[in-house]
Amino acid sequence: MKRVHQLKISVSGIRGVVGDFLTPNLACAFAQAFGTYVGPGPVVLGRDTRATGEMLEHAVTCGLLAAGCEVVKVGIAPTPTIQVYVSEIRARGGIAVTASHNPPEYNALKLFNREGLFFNHYERNELLDLYHQSEFRQATNSEIRRVVTDMDTPTRRHIARVLAHVDAERIRRRGFRVALDGVNGAGSRMSVHFLKDILGCDLHAIWVDPTKVFPREAEPTPAVLGELQKLIGRVSAEAAFAQDPDGDRLAVGDETGRILDNDDVLALAVDCALRRKQGPVVVNLTTSAVIDDVAARHNCRVYRAPVGEANVVERMRAVGAVIGGEGSNGGIIFPAVQYCRDSYMGMAFILDRMAETGQTLGALAATLPRYYRRLGKMPFEHGRLGQMMQDLETVFPGAQVDRSDGLKLMMPEGWIHVRASNTEPLLRVAAEAKSQEALDELYGKATGVA
Repeated sequence: MKRVHQLKISVSGIRGVVGDFLTPNLACAFAQAFGTYVGPGPVVLGRDTRATGEMLEHAVTCGLLAAGCEVVKVGIAPTPTIQVYVSEIRARGGIAVTASHNPPEYNALKLFNREGLFFNHYERNELLDLYHQSEFRQATNSEIRRVVTDMDTPTRRHIARVLAHVDAERIRRRGFRVALDGVNGAGSRMSVHFLKDILGCDLHAIWVDPTKVFPREAEPTPAVLGELQKLIGRVSAEAAFAQDPDGDRLAVGDETGRILDNDDVLALAVDCALRRKQGPVVVNLTTSAVIDDVAARHNCRVYRAPVGEANVVERMRAVGAVIGGEGSNGGIIFPAVQYCRDSYMGMAFILDRMAETGQTLGALAATLPRYYRRLGKMPFEHGRLGQMMQDLETVFPGAQVDRSDGLKLMMPEGWIHVRASNTEPLLRVAAEAKSQEALDELYGKATGVA
């Protein structure tokens, strides 16, 4: 039981290195606690393509059945698709067995409530209390429910929700030449179907075989998308997309082979959404000020929340946001489809805007205000965080301070944000400025203290 305290438990779920900290027994127990908490009824279960996924899927199935739940298996499916399906069938909840952007030796249980949303702070604490007390429901023989499978409906329902918010016929008429890097993840087959069959793109895809291992680092950052950039040049693609293993994060490349900054991708999506309907925008503290500039064009307000999809969604619901997301990690959240990060809505928004304007993706990105950004990470030392935060405030006297998630310091020339990761034992450092020189100075000072 001691090992559970070495797992990373956060707004992103429960995750760890499989075998060292996350075991089948632990997954089964958490699933039984989850089933006890949500109550008897259907629970949707899906996973990504990690080697440990099937093993943990079996363990989770056992735990849910033991609690008297009916398990609705959707197989390998993107996380946003699972979340949409939970809400569509009014399930008691859902579990995605995926560690998202983490390395392949990790896995996790992402837990969703009956609305298909990550557990909020109160739900999570209640569940963990129940788990630690081992007060699990034990279904009797007559209460044991069945396991059912539905591999097709989740995809159809997710795509239908996305298509309701773009002009699919306009996209199909353009016949965009598109490159795709699916990282052999949960979205591989669905992404090919969505771009080629549904949106009529001339698709050129790499790494879309879910039976194979991840061919690159899981998180789709510019540094690991070299093969996609080569593909763009080789086929003269007009747009390029890359996903993480569970299909919620999106990276985008333009016709020149340049991988756009994730904050700029979110800014383009925000612009698309606000052209349709004006209203509040919610992003996390690490997201670029470019969002504020885009929202100002539409006379809309931007709210900020701590990093983590659950935190952003909770604030979005509170203020009635039209769109939100986490630019720092390629997450676009469009609540008219579902309150979740959704790479499919992001792809559709971008292609629809290109079709509407006749502009290249590079030209659309060039309309955004220019900021210089840098994200970094370093090993996390327990016990040093408090003192480091105090030292940072001393280094930047007069800065506007936000302590809602680590420490964010805002100055006229830019900002820095230092916080502990929600998913790994790391310290994350972000900085943004209006010039490269100012960025180098801000980031250098911040990491010098850290």
